[in-house]
Amino acid sequence: MNKTIIIIILAIAGLIWWGRSNQAAGPSQGGVGTSGNSSMVASEALYDFGAISMKNGLVSHIFKVANSTDKDIELKTVTTSCMCTKAYIETASGEKGPFGMPGMGFVPPANDLIKARESRDIKVVYDPNAHGPAGIGAIDRFVYLTDTNGETLQLETKAVVTP
Repeated sequence: MNKTIIIIILAIAGLIWWGRSNQAAGPSQGGVGTSGNSSMVASEALYDFGAISMKNGLVSHIFKVANSTDKDIELKTVTTSCMCTKAYIETASGEKGPFGMPGMGFVPPANDLIKARESRDIKVVYDPNAHGPAGIGAIDRFVYLTDTNGETLQLETKAVVTP
């Protein structure tokens, strides 16, 4: 009986430690519009959907991301922080994506060239029903755009999910 209690306590402590170490290993969080030393900038890096209802379904927002340099940037990957969030690159020839959370299905490479002084629209779609009834309340989700140099731009969405 005592061994069972000790095993349960150790398992809980291990899960807490694992959760904290995974948070620390995420992409770096830089200033507004950029992360680290990224050459990509966003006119807004945070969008708050406000209160959104599960019964109304998907919500989306378009972020404008610009190449602020005089050199072309190859966007290598686009990933999200949660399975409830998808991102798309909008180009003249159509949408690329969906790009989602690594480890939660296939996330295709972005392989998108943003020419010097040009921009791209990044559409972020959040599904308030993805987590079911447990997903009610405040959410904070991220989209990470990484170029071939390893520089990352972080975009953020927030909302308060209601039934």
